Amino acid sequence: MDLPVMPPLAPMLAKSAKAVPRGDGWLFEPKWDGFRAIIFRDGDEVQIVSRSGKPLTRYFPEVVESIRANAPARCVLDGEIVIARDGRLSFDALSNRIHPAESRVDLLSRETPASFVAFDLLALDDRSFVEEPLSVRRPALVEALAAAADPVHVTRVTEDPDEAEEWFATFEGAGLDGVVAKELSGPYTPNGRTMLKVKHARTADVVVAGYRLHKNSTASRPLLGSLLLGLYADDGRLQHVGVAASFTEARRAELIDELAPLLLTDGESHPWDRWQDEAAQASGRLPGGQSRWTGTKDLSFVPLRPERVVEVGYEHMEGEGDQARFRHMARFKRWRPDREPESCTYEQLEEVARYDLGDVLL
Repeated sequence: MDLPVMPPLAPMLAKSAKAVPRGDGWLFEPKWDGFRAIIFRDGDEVQIVSRSGKPLTRYFPEVVESIRANAPARCVLDGEIVIARDGRLSFDALSNRIHPAESRVDLLSRETPASFVAFDLLALDDRSFVEEPLSVRRPALVEALAAAADPVHVTRVTEDPDEAEEWFATFEGAGLDGVVAKELSGPYTPNGRTMLKVKHARTADVVVAGYRLHKNSTASRPLLGSLLLGLYADDGRLQHVGVAASFTEARRAELIDELAPLLLTDGESHPWDRWQDEAAQASGRLPGGQSRWTGTKDLSFVPLRPERVVEVGYEHMEGEGDQARFRHMARFKRWRPDREPESCTYEQLEEVARYDLGDVLL
C-alpha cells in the first residue's frame, strides 16, 4: 500500500457542546452511532482501522468488498461503520461483529451486514486533503463517491443551524444520537478535538477497574453490586470517577462470570493498589476505605485489570480538573469494545460554564 496518507492515523475528534452553535462558518451533520473507521484503499488492498488504531478489516469483509466496488481506486476515507435493523441503527448488532472465530464473522457478515457512512476525505489518488479546509474536503468527498451505491453512503450535511436542530430532534428516532458541528475553514486535525458534538444526554466512555459485591452476594452465588469506573488524567494516572449499578439480579450474576478473565493474578499490580493508604486517598482519586457518610461502611473492592471500556450516562460532575467525578451513580449503557482504555480521558467530558452563585441567590 502506497498512499499520500498512511496508517497509523488518529481520527479527528469532538468535544461536547450543550447546543447547536450559531453563526456562520459551521457545517452540521448527523452523529452516527457506530464504529468510527478510517478506510485506506490502494487498488484491491483495503485496510479498515478503528479509532484506537486497531485493525477492523477481518471483522467486516462485506465492507471491504463494498469499498472495492464503490470507492475510488486510491483513497483514504473517514467515516462510520453502522448496522441497521428494523429501520434503526443497532449498536448491539455492531458490537457482536467483533468475534475471534472466522466462521462466526462470515456468518454475521451475511446475517447482519454493515454499511459505511463517509463524512471526510483524507486522500485521493496522489493528493492529501489533510491540510485542506473542510470547505474543500466536503465537495471533493461528494465528487469522489458520486457513483457509490448502498451500502456505501455520504453523510447528509447542512449549514443551517435551524435544520441541524430539527435533525437533533427528529433523527433520534432512527437511532442517531445527536449532531456534529465542524468549522468549514478548519483542516483535518488528527487526534484533535476540533469538532463539536451535541448529544441527547451526557455520556462518557470510562474504564472498568474493579467491582464491589452486592449486599446479597454469597460465597456460593456471588453477585456484582457496582462497577468501579475510572478516567485517565493527563499524567497517566487512572482516577476513580464513580460507580455504575442498578442491574437485575440475573445480570449481577452474569457480570461476575463475564469479568472473571480480568481478575488479577498473583503478583499483578493495579492502578489503585494504594486505596487503603490515607495519604494516597487524600492526594488522589482512589476508591475504597470507609464511607465518608456513614464512617463505617466497607467500600473495599475486587480489582480488575483496566482493559474494558463501558459507556455510561451521567447528569453532572463535581470537582475540578482531574479530581472531578460523577455526582450521582452513573447509568450503564453499553460495552465499548471499539475503545482503548487509554483513550478514556477527562477531555471527552462536557465543560460546564461557570456561573456566579450570587447571581442565582435572591
